[in-house]
Amino acid sequence: MEQPAVIIRCENINKKFKSKTVLEDISFEIMRGEFLSLLGPSGCGKTTILRMLIGIEKPSSGRILKDGTDITNMPPKDRNIGIVFQNYSLFPNMDVYHNISYALSAKKMEKDEIDSKVREIVEMVGLEEHIYKKPRQLSGGQQQRVAIARTLVLNPDVILFDEPMSALDAEIKVILREQLKAIQKKLKVTMVYVTHDQEEAFALSDRIMVLNDLRIAQLDTPQNIYHHPADPFVKRFVVDHLDLKVRSIEESIR
Repeated sequence: MEQPAVIIRCENINKKFKSKTVLEDISFEIMRGEFLSLLGPSGCGKTTILRMLIGIEKPSSGRILKDGTDITNMPPKDRNIGIVFQNYSLFPNMDVYHNISYALSAKKMEKDEIDSKVREIVEMVGLEEHIYKKPRQLSGGQQQRVAIARTLVLNPDVILFDEPMSALDAEIKVILREQLKAIQKKLKVTMVYVTHDQEEAFALSDRIMVLNDLRIAQLDTPQNIYHHPADPFVKRFVVDHLDLKVRSIEESIR
């Protein structure tokens, strides 16, 4: 039986922290196998949406459905959704192999199966030669690949990313973006990616959700957002910013 195209549906989500409203009547769908970026300025609610999808936060009202099941109040461990944080959160005393295998060991898997899964994922993220190194022996980009591998090995339906490349330099970002997109296409896993970087969102995404002033300003393909911005904010924050970046690059190489 073919699975439905929509994997997550958020319906009329409102979120308040005490008296402060951070999201107001947000509704959207995430398609199975797509790469969706949440883009917007600091404080627009991007990370709050991510935290509600994983179950760390709950909406003040509204509901979240995954494959038609209401998961609004479901514990994070039961959602089969993975998350990769900005700060890697690796175990400093464990090598790459054991950082990745730790969660599988906790599931009481057979050692041979664990070994097979870990080595397959390590190869996929290009860390074979670093498999027995500790995090302190790795670069920032390599540590982030370990964090991604640790999430991938659990075979989640959806992987969430909370600005995972913000601490990396520009050259490493480009390489890691290409690797991440290649992994996503190979595994056909749904990815939701929080960023404030317009260029990053355009390089990675099938669709982009632009957030502003508690609401979704536009949710569309990168091409449609660029050529048909929904309002003056989207034009200023996305289109004008990208045009300025292109002009500055052109001027620098003249």
